[in-house]
Order: sequence, then structure tokens, then C-alpha cells
Amino acid sequence: MRVLTFLIIFLFNICAIGFCSPENSSCYPERIISLGPALTAQLCLLGVEDKLVGVTTYCRMPSQAQQKEKVGTVIEVNLEKVISLRPDLVVATPLTNLKTKEKLKDLGIRVASFPSPKNFSQVCEQFLELGRIVGREKEAQDIARQAKYKVGLIKKSIEQLPRPKVFIQVGARPLYTVTEDSFINDVIKLAGGRNIAQGLKSGLYSREQVLKEDPDYIIIVTMGIAAVAERKAWESFEALNAVSSNRIYIIDSYKICSPTPVTFVEALQEMVAILHPERAQAIKRDE
Repeated sequence: MRVLTFLIIFLFNICAIGFCSPENSSCYPERIISLGPALTAQLCLLGVEDKLVGVTTYCRMPSQAQQKEKVGTVIEVNLEKVISLRPDLVVATPLTNLKTKEKLKDLGIRVASFPSPKNFSQVCEQFLELGRIVGREKEAQDIARQAKYKVGLIKKSIEQLPRPKVFIQVGARPLYTVTEDSFINDVIKLAGGRNIAQGLKSGLYSREQVLKEDPDYIIIVTMGIAAVAERKAWESFEALNAVSSNRIYIIDSYKICSPTPVTFVEALQEMVAILHPERAQAIKRDE
């Protein structure tokens, strides 16, 4: 159950609903509760961690989040705990219970709901909107601008290179991957790879499908799974090109599954270093 919960989390991150104009600073929130790991990471990046009074048990990064009051999981929220923290803004995901959101609204608490971004462009757009909501619009613009610049450099550097086939694993039981409507697929694509599951609607996958597609790289995301054990499991499939070429890698889930403009770029840089190591150093110098 814990693994499945982790699987769901990365699919649902950030896209803000605005309710406050930049000219009216009096409506900027002073007490914020975040109900999603990506939202928490973005709020801290925007410099409003001091206004963050509550988070979920899954909000472990950045380190400041670990010291905040816990109001439940991304799926099950303790409504009484939320109310006791007297928030003037609750940022929620599609996993947040609809009745919980309605009760909070009935109590006069602002609730901004955030669907999942499907690509880097949406990550930046949503980050900018969140910055506007919390009164950090300029900071958000500066961060997004720098991230876009770095992504542009990477894209230009690798666009003529061959695109190896990539299988990215985000869950073990059942085996789960990412499809083309996920921002993680955009990481693979921008890094010069080709997601073997990009044409599918569901992320559920099988080892037989992996064998059939024979990826050049297998990348395991440490999302509630024993990544080292999973790597050992894949190593038994010696017929796979990724295995025979010793190209099985592990990426930290926080970096790739809780997107901010900054963590997206970090994940992209790591992916480029895996898929096109000959270009990674040159890109770093160009920055």
C-alpha cells in the first residue's frame, strides 16, 4: 500500500488557482498548509517556508519541511489538525479529499487546488502562479528564467545526438513506469532519450514488455522501493541490452518526482549525464 501511495504522489503535482492580485499585498497568505510534496518544495524555494505551518507526512524535502506540523498524508488529511493550525491558505492536490476541501472552504479558508504538470513548460507556469499567490512573483520569475535558460542549453547541445531507448521504473509491485503525459517523460525527452512506454495510456508495465522493447537504459526511481534490490533483480535478465551493457541507474525520487523548476533541471542534468556523458561536461561549462 505504501508503494502504491508513493506511485500516485508523483503523478499529481502543482498547477495553481489564483485569487489575489499583485497590487493587493494584504491578501497574501501568512499561514500556509501544503498537502503535497512538490507544493512544499516549491513554497520553500520561493522563500516562504516561515509561513508554512503544516505539511503531509510525505513532505520530507527540503529539510525545513521535516520540522513542520504534520496534518496527515497526501490522501488522508486530519481536518481537525488543519483547522487547529489556523491557515489562511491550503494548497491541495487532486488526491486531497473533495469533502475536506469543501469543508475548509465553508470555514472561510482559501483552498488552491493543483493538478499535475505534464511537461517542463507547465512546471514553470504553475510555479509562477504559485509565486503570484504567495507574493513572491519576482522571485518565481527569476528562478523560472534561469531554469529555462539551462534547459535551452541542454536541448540545443543534445538535439542532434542519437536517442537511446529508456525504461524508467517508478514502482516495483506492480511494475510501474511513466507515460508521455508525465513531466518525467519530458525529462527523458529533453535529455535526448526515448521513453519505451511513451505511447501508452497507463503506467502499468510488465517485465515481459521490457524484454520485448529491450531498452538501452533502465533507470530506477527510489520511490518507496528497494532500489538496490530492484537493480539486482534486473541484472538477472542478461538478454537485455541495458543489463549486458551495465546501464542500470538509480535516481533519487525527490529530485525527479517533486518538480520545481530547479529540481527539474537537476533531474535533467543527471539524466543527460547518464544518457550522454560525453556532452554533460560541455553543457556544464556553457552554463
